Amino acid sequence: MAVFSIQKLTIGFLNVSFLALLTACGGGSTMTDNNGDGDGDSGNSINWTQGVFQPSNNFYQQCQALNEKHWLRSWSNETYLWYDEIIDRDPALTPAVNEYFKLLKTKQITESGANKDNFHSSLPTAQWKAQSQSGVTLGYGFKVKLISPTAPRQGVITYTEPNSPASAQNLARGFEVLEIDGVDFINANSQAEVDTLNAGLYPTKVGKSTSFVFKDINTDETREVILNSQTITSRPVTNVKTLADGSVGYFQFNNHNAIAEKPLYDAFNSLKASNVTDLIIDIRYNGGGFLQMASQVAYMIAGSANTNGKIFEKTIFNDQHPIFNPIDGKRLEPVMFTDEFVGFADNPALVAGTPLPSLNLKRVYLLTTSSTCSASEAIMNGLRGADIEVIQIGSGTCGKPYGFYPTDNCDITYFSIQFTGENNKGFSEYSDGFAPQNTTDNARLPVRIAGCAIADDFSHQLGDPNEALLAAALNYRETQSCPSATSIASKQGFAPARYSDTPAVQNTGAVNLAEQNKILPKQ
Repeated sequence: MAVFSIQKLTIGFLNVSFLALLTACGGGSTMTDNNGDGDGDSGNSINWTQGVFQPSNNFYQQCQALNEKHWLRSWSNETYLWYDEIIDRDPALTPAVNEYFKLLKTKQITESGANKDNFHSSLPTAQWKAQSQSGVTLGYGFKVKLISPTAPRQGVITYTEPNSPASAQNLARGFEVLEIDGVDFINANSQAEVDTLNAGLYPTKVGKSTSFVFKDINTDETREVILNSQTITSRPVTNVKTLADGSVGYFQFNNHNAIAEKPLYDAFNSLKASNVTDLIIDIRYNGGGFLQMASQVAYMIAGSANTNGKIFEKTIFNDQHPIFNPIDGKRLEPVMFTDEFVGFADNPALVAGTPLPSLNLKRVYLLTTSSTCSASEAIMNGLRGADIEVIQIGSGTCGKPYGFYPTDNCDITYFSIQFTGENNKGFSEYSDGFAPQNTTDNARLPVRIAGCAIADDFSHQLGDPNEALLAAALNYRETQSCPSATSIASKQGFAPARYSDTPAVQNTGAVNLAEQNKILPKQ
């Protein structure tokens, strides 16, 4: 049975070994809130001296602005993976709490020139709970891939959720965005126009009515539809089927959230009953989530004989915490390959401890894109550490061997990188992602593994054996060969993204960033 078991997500900061009394640091700036107006710390002076930190617990859940900023400063110094790369600034000099939080990250870049930390974000706690526990987000029920976020833009629907406004209008994968609320999506170049595009694509309230014009890339037919935003419950596991005369299993896995555990259990049970000898998992849009769920998936692929006694991922915190976990105070223990049902959801469908099925495979085919991130990459790295052959079909992954504990303070949940992860062989260096061996993009420095570089194919539905990535996986299984390497620029006439001085379409709500992580909940 699994050595390491996480019961379920619990939002909240754990008060562990931070019991020192409040003491004045001396020097620096001082703010006092003696009149209760909310801009200080309710009557106590908070002194700041560069490089001197009070315990974060002294400020926890004290919801005046200065206290919140001092909590963020001390908490980051205690737990941020690159704490010694943060420029220590006086919290009193940055008015807004969220703006101060944005400063509490490294500014370093990787060897390939990318930002070292692209995943620093926050969400209202209520929104985060809904997203991670129930798979609930606000929108229309379609996911859009921004092939180029600046003019000339391309945005294409990747898939739609059932029983959503999008599916009710028969929108589907391969519909390209042309207009939003009368604004030209492709060529808009003013900030006001782009604000309209962002507001349309990423609504912030239920009932927002938005006009879209789409083009079907297969027929060039254009359609105008009006969609009303609502809360959307995602289906994290879909398209469970067998291919190649029943010997190959396939399913689409979109998110490591709490409600995915039972569908994953059912999918593997179904494929085991079908006696599949190979497996293709479509994780091209899976940005991550629960790390232990990734270990469950890896176990269900490989089985006990291939994983017994092996580490799935060893979590490593900053150099202040070599032995004990700074979040819960416990001795550091690795995440093993999890062979049982954990019960992530508030009302789990099975009793925790129920044994998981497994296919006992020595290889797996994974369909990936740049949206494949974090916990999804952990599946790849964990299996490789256990000598399971991972064959990658698609494009390079996002590159995130890091993770965090979502931490609430004053009704905001913060996502700040706190640990990195090594597999059973001690490997963790994939900050530029994993990429198929024949990838032609030399702008990054990914870890290259067996497989085929294939551009995402929007002209076929996911799960269609003729869709380019799935077809390449099936062909590789038979021939161990790849078609010519392709990139986005060579498919459907899309132009490669290039520098532009026009504003970018982007999800400013940070929902996507929050999903692109490995999450460790409280044990």
